Amino acid sequence: MRSLRLKKFAAVTAAATLLFGLSGQSKASEENGAGIAGAGEKFTLHLYHLHTGESLNVVYRIGNAYIPEAMAKLNYFLRDHRTNDVSHYDPKEFDLLHSVMAKLGKPNGVIDVVCGYRTPWSNEFLRSRGAGTGVATGVARNSQHMQAKAIDIRVPGVQTRTLRDVALSLQGGGVGYYPVSQFVHVDVGPVRQWTFGGRDE
Repeated sequence: MRSLRLKKFAAVTAAATLLFGLSGQSKASEENGAGIAGAGEKFTLHLYHLHTGESLNVVYRIGNAYIPEAMAKLNYFLRDHRTNDVSHYDPKEFDLLHSVMAKLGKPNGVIDVVCGYRTPWSNEFLRSRGAGTGVATGVARNSQHMQAKAIDIRVPGVQTRTLRDVALSLQGGGVGYYPVSQFVHVDVGPVRQWTFGGRDE
């Protein structure tokens, strides 16, 4: 009888040890998982589209991981507003915008989008507006906009020249300065620069 009681006690003890051990391990795993999830820096963009009137505030990246749902929202937001065609943006373009805002000291500031993605049709439409008038349009035949690697932007409260200088300092791709139309083209194509439509301010 005593032997039976000892066996039952041993079994209960072992079960309790296993239960509490697993409980503690589970809690530790949850805490570690929460730590990993919260460890990465959050990359956020605040955008306003001047043609569609739409706004988008989105965390598009955490640490080194881009968020697919956020990328889809950005691709739609930056669609060709003339045709509603959606493309797939190079994520580096969003990193470039984020870096521009950080360097301006406006990490939570709003970026006004003048132009995002362009279909070949829209690009040719813009190029042809000056045909026969002798007026250049400043639209490249093989624009990075058609490759979803370029965005034309303004930042409220920031001079166009200052925005250009910050974009140039990052050496992240092409920077076009449009002082008359008051916007800056930023792309993640080859590093280059140009000015269109007027002398430097």
